[in-house]
Amino acid sequence: MKRSLLILIAAVALSCVKQEPFQIHRGVNIAHWLSQSNARGEARAAYFVEDDVKRIAEWGFDHVRIPIDEEQMFHEDGSKDEEAFGLLHGALDLCGKYGLRAVVDLHILRSHHFNAAVKPLFTERAAQEAFYECWRKISGELKDYSVSMVAYELMNEPVADDPEDWNKIVKECYSAIRELEKDRVIVIGSNMWQSFKTVAQLALPEGDPNIILSFHYYNPMLLTHYQASWMNLKEYEGPVHYPGVVVSGEDLSENTDRDRELAREWIDQTYDKERFAAEFGQVIERAAKYGIQVYCGEYGCLSASNETQRYNWLKDMNETFESLGIARAVWCYREGPGGFGILSGKSTEPDQRMLDCLIGNK
Repeated sequence: MKRSLLILIAAVALSCVKQEPFQIHRGVNIAHWLSQSNARGEARAAYFVEDDVKRIAEWGFDHVRIPIDEEQMFHEDGSKDEEAFGLLHGALDLCGKYGLRAVVDLHILRSHHFNAAVKPLFTERAAQEAFYECWRKISGELKDYSVSMVAYELMNEPVADDPEDWNKIVKECYSAIRELEKDRVIVIGSNMWQSFKTVAQLALPEGDPNIILSFHYYNPMLLTHYQASWMNLKEYEGPVHYPGVVVSGEDLSENTDRDRELAREWIDQTYDKERFAAEFGQVIERAAKYGIQVYCGEYGCLSASNETQRYNWLKDMNETFESLGIARAVWCYREGPGGFGILSGKSTEPDQRMLDCLIGNK
C-alpha cells in the first residue's frame, strides 16, 4: 500500500515532465548500498532512506547514480532477489517524490569485476547471455518509470584486453534492451575503466539520441587515491601537489626507492583546469560524432589527501565540467572516514567545503 502511494505521488510529481528528455546536470553516486557491500536485511534497508533522498535534493543535486551488483539483485540461479528490487523501487519512487532523476548502473557482474584478473564476460558465451538476461529482467522491473526520470547504464568500468570484445557486448546488450524499450536512455562507458583515452575505440549505435557517452576521471591518482588501502599507493609516503606539477624528481630526492617507483607515472606531470579541459575534450569530440551527451559518471578525491589540494581539485573539476557542459556524478554520497564521501560514516552533517566545490557556491 505504501509503495503504491509513493508511485502515485511520483507520477503526479513527474506528470508535467513525462514527455521531456532525460536531462541531468550534477549528481552523486549512492555507493556501498546495492553494490560493493555485504550488508543485508535491516542494515541494507536502513543505509539509504527518504531522509537521504531529501537531503541530496536540498543540497542542489538533480540526480543520483545507483550502482547495483548482480550478486545482490539476482540469486545464483538467475532469479530476482525481491528484497533488493524492492529497495531499488523504493529509492526510485522517492527520487520521483523529490524531483531527482536516476541512473541505474549495473556495477559488478559475477563474470566481470573491473579489478579481477579473469573476466569470463569477454570469453564465455554463457556469461554474455547471462548479462543480457540481467538487463531483460531489470527492464521488466523498471520499464514503467518515465524515460525522463530513469536511465540505464550498461555496465561499470569495462576492462577488455581487446576493445572489440567490449564493442561486441555493447552492441548485443543495447539490442536486447531496445527490443523492450525503444526510448529509454542508455548510458555507455568506454573501455579500460571508462577512461577518456579509450573513447575513440568505442563503437556506439548510430542515429540514436537516447544514448549518453560516459567516462570516469580520477587523475592524478597519486592525489585522488593518496594512500588508498586497496592499491599499491597505500605504501606511498612521498609528497603530492595540486594544481601544478604533481611531484618532481627533486621532491623525491630524499624518499625511498619504493616511493619513487610508486610515483614514477606522475613525476613532472602537470595537472590543472587546462589539462582537464584538454582531456575531457577528447570525450566531447567523440560524443559530437554521434550527437549525444557526455557524462562523467564518477570522479572524486579521498579525504585522506591534503585538504587544501583536495578541495582545489574538486573545485577545478566542477568549474571545468560547467565550462564544457558536462553532466557528472561525484563518488560518493556516503563512505567511511578517510573516504570519498560527502557524508562520513553515520554522520548526517556534510563536508560543507566539499559541497561548496561540487555545487559551485565558492
